[in-house]
Amino acid sequence: MRKETKAVKIGNKVIGGGNPILIQSMTNTKTEDVKATIRQILKLEAAGCDIIRCAVPTMEAAYAIKDIKREIHIPLVADIHFDYRLAIAAMENGADKVRINPGNIGGYEKLKAVVEAAKVRDIPIRVGVNSGSLEKELVEKYGGVTPEGLVESALDKVKAIEAMDYDNLVISIKSSDVLMCARAYEMIAEKTVYPLHVGITESGTLLSGNIKSAVGLGIILYEGIGDTIRVSLTGDPLEEVKSARLILKTLGLRKGGVELVSCPTCGRTQIDLISLAGQVENMIQDFDMDIKVAVMGCAVNGPGEAKEADIGIAGGKGEGILIKKGQVVRKVPEDKLLEALKEELLAMKADALK
Repeated sequence: MRKETKAVKIGNKVIGGGNPILIQSMTNTKTEDVKATIRQILKLEAAGCDIIRCAVPTMEAAYAIKDIKREIHIPLVADIHFDYRLAIAAMENGADKVRINPGNIGGYEKLKAVVEAAKVRDIPIRVGVNSGSLEKELVEKYGGVTPEGLVESALDKVKAIEAMDYDNLVISIKSSDVLMCARAYEMIAEKTVYPLHVGITESGTLLSGNIKSAVGLGIILYEGIGDTIRVSLTGDPLEEVKSARLILKTLGLRKGGVELVSCPTCGRTQIDLISLAGQVENMIQDFDMDIKVAVMGCAVNGPGEAKEADIGIAGGKGEGILIKKGQVVRKVPEDKLLEALKEELLAMKADALK
């Protein structure tokens, strides 16, 4: 069961309130480079990104938001550090949400100026707390960086904004320590009704980052916690979106998109299964169908192992077989397996549209 949270509107999307968990990513272009940023966001949209965040380190980047917003179709979040004026300018230029750390925005009066600007436009503020910037007094109080300290820090900042008569808020607590992050979200979910942005920060490269994110997000989401997620990877933001979609689908929290299952290679494998599975994985990105596709390396065990898949292929020596629901449909030459699978997927897609 999902934890009950308040609904917060971000542009044309809503998080919290029982709405589907939305996927976020962050551009790695210079936001000031409007054309490059738009190109990247449009690619991320096509991959399934629901909300995009852009760094706003300069006033030029804040002004660029207006031009970027004209060309994209998903909400844009302005990521602000240190300079409260950038947050105000970003909102004035169309940002749908701002992400700030109230602890480094410059003190009470500057925080209040940001809150007042958000209040006028009813723009949500994401209160972000990071384990790497936890206040010294909380580190001393808890004897180090701890889940308790992170939660206290986040709630203190929320209270400061609530005292300014504003509650259009989203909370995030980020740590590169998976178990610390999971525990912090468990604790804060019991203490607030604000929607939670969930992710494992600085998780690493494509391999290590995906493993850490899958473990951390898997724990948190399985407990019904989280309203929007970002998989943070050192690499192409498209990979973040692909990973986030797969995590949600694996947990039964999102439908749509083809699920790929493939067997590990073994001594019976007589085709280049690794290459074939990779080609299939790339091909199915173009099919927005709620089905399971299997790629098996052995014609002996393939049909049985693929019986839970809607369709699949299995390799043999020089040829393979096409499988539907565990039943062999026909034999196919090895070099035609990918083509045969694509033809079947196109036929299934056409039938679904009838």
